Amino acid sequence: RAAAAAPEAETFEYKAEVNRLMDLIVNSLYSNKDVFLRELVSNASDALDKIRFQSVMDASVLGETADLEIRVKADADAKTLTITDTGIGMGREELVSSLGTIANSGTRGFLEALEAQGKDGDSNLIGQFGVGFYSAFLVADRVSVVTKSNDDGTQWRWESAVDSASYTIEEDTSDSLGRGTSIVLHLKDDCLDYADAEKLSTLLKQYSEFISFPIMLWKSESVPKEVEDNEATQKKLDEWEAKKAEEGEEKAGDKPGPVMKTDWQTEWDWRKSNESKPLWVRSSSEVEKAEYDEFFKATFKEFLEPLAYNHFNVEGQIEFKALLYVPGMAPFEQQDMLKRSKSMKLFVKRVFISDEFDEDLMPRYLNFVKGIVDSNDLPLNVSREILQESKVVRIIKRRLLAKSLDMIAEIANREDKADYDKFWEAFGRNMKLGVIEDKDNAEKLGKLLRFTSSKSGEGTISLAEYVERMKDSQSGIYFLAADSKAAAARAPFVERLIKRDIEVLYLLEPIDEVALTNLAKFDEKEFVDVSKEDVDTGDEEDAAQAEKDAEEFEDLCKWLSAAIGSEKVEKVVVSRRLEDSPCILVTSKFGWSANMERIMKAQAMGDNRAMDYMKGRKIMEINPRHPVVERLNGLVKKDVNDTQATAMAELMFDTALMTSGFQPEDINKFAERIYGSMADIASTGGSTSSGSKGGDNTDGGAAKVDAEIVD
Repeated sequence: RAAAAAPEAETFEYKAEVNRLMDLIVNSLYSNKDVFLRELVSNASDALDKIRFQSVMDASVLGETADLEIRVKADADAKTLTITDTGIGMGREELVSSLGTIANSGTRGFLEALEAQGKDGDSNLIGQFGVGFYSAFLVADRVSVVTKSNDDGTQWRWESAVDSASYTIEEDTSDSLGRGTSIVLHLKDDCLDYADAEKLSTLLKQYSEFISFPIMLWKSESVPKEVEDNEATQKKLDEWEAKKAEEGEEKAGDKPGPVMKTDWQTEWDWRKSNESKPLWVRSSSEVEKAEYDEFFKATFKEFLEPLAYNHFNVEGQIEFKALLYVPGMAPFEQQDMLKRSKSMKLFVKRVFISDEFDEDLMPRYLNFVKGIVDSNDLPLNVSREILQESKVVRIIKRRLLAKSLDMIAEIANREDKADYDKFWEAFGRNMKLGVIEDKDNAEKLGKLLRFTSSKSGEGTISLAEYVERMKDSQSGIYFLAADSKAAAARAPFVERLIKRDIEVLYLLEPIDEVALTNLAKFDEKEFVDVSKEDVDTGDEEDAAQAEKDAEEFEDLCKWLSAAIGSEKVEKVVVSRRLEDSPCILVTSKFGWSANMERIMKAQAMGDNRAMDYMKGRKIMEINPRHPVVERLNGLVKKDVNDTQATAMAELMFDTALMTSGFQPEDINKFAERIYGSMADIASTGGSTSSGSKGGDNTDGGAAKVDAEIVD
């Protein structure tokens, strides 16, 4: 039996609800209703660009409508908003192809036609995506388009509603446009605020301020008028009449004229909304410093002149123009590094897109740099997702970063150091944050860092200046983190270094130590934290003396280590850095310093497990030439179980904790030891054994002192 024939496949066409498709396109591309005006004005600018481009080849195309402009007029009573341009206009077929096909771009078609004719297509046209017109339905439930072009002598009307799957085209018999397009938006009930001229003025200045054609807005303005003050005129006339009746007409003089007053009247007229000129599109050689300064103040609402600016163009694989500024003062909200600063304004062909893309265009630590970026290679409806995936944006970001660092370096290299001092006071923390976050540019940023030091006086020094002043025997750059310059200068860690005239950097802000740790070295010189173990001062004599002292005080070191406890100190060693203090506590090379431990403890969301892991091991260093240590050594040699020696050891440890930047674990016990010492002093009449320099009284008791009464 023959096999049954396979049934033939049927072909079906996809079905789509056009109104749903339009809703999907519009509401997925535009999250902010305000941008509808930007899109429609940009389309109008395109139309004007097209006719201007044609007029270059044939001036007669302008005809009687020679003024190329955009007009925006709201009618609150009629609930309409009208946007009119004197651009190229459209014929019936163009209405069908451009407005009747979703996501079809008339601009793209115009450029393709130019290329087909072998002509230069670079007329700086804006919209090339084809959905900008439909953003009108964000705010309107019905849109009417009246248009007329030179190629079609008939004026046409296109109309569609927001929920409709169709549109109508008919010949329009209203007043002639001459040439161009007029779009009438019948506003939704919840969008009537767009019929307010003041709101429209704000949006035009925000998004379309730098469009190259005049944007005329129908708006009111209070105008002073000189009018007669009837009451004052009558009063003056009555006074004249009275004087005339009393003294005669000759003495009364001439009859007084009307008294005038200034009255403010509201007048409606077409007023230009885009007065500002796009400074960045001009050649930098044509722009004066005063113009750059004025543009900075007007655009970014600043009142101080910028410390520096950088105006540059990039051409080649991608094209963009940029104008960057370093402000003259820090913003008031700069304390919150995570707050969006809105410092970078992104434009696409002079149309403002957003100031919400700061970190996509500039790293966080440079969020104080203000600027404008105008790209020819991004779409008008650019989103954060597009930016994050865009190769164009990555290239732009690299160039902006490099130019910003060059600009800051130029300030640093000026002869007048006051400018960089002002910059550092305002934005120094940002530079330190950059060292931490931007590994690729850490070396450049290192040259821009400034710190207080033991030799800087009231000012700051650069790392390059420090290296230039280093001693021949010095192998590293010494630093100490502290709360203040005074505290750093008094710290026991720097006593020997200061005496030997070795410079020490003072890190006075919490971020400083992290920054230098990440930088690791500068000019092949490693950074050395003087609060950590094994600090090499580069003095050979010092090293030789330390070996002798280590032998002499070896027993005391072992005894102290046992008396204090291995859970508190890893070991006790003879110090090479102390001059005036009896002892200090230093930390191991690879743990947190006392300063960092204090900072991390203060963190609200700190991790206790990380704290235990990262705490540096404590090492006690003693000063062999200090009277307290000499006295303690004598007591221990005589009796290792001497209770006074044990008490001294515990008190030395507690005070070393304090002077080294740590916090005693049990503050009550520390207080008890202090009170105990005070009681001992009181019981011995003010004399203590630790005050001796290790002389005759070696039995641990107080020396007998004869009292003497002095009148």
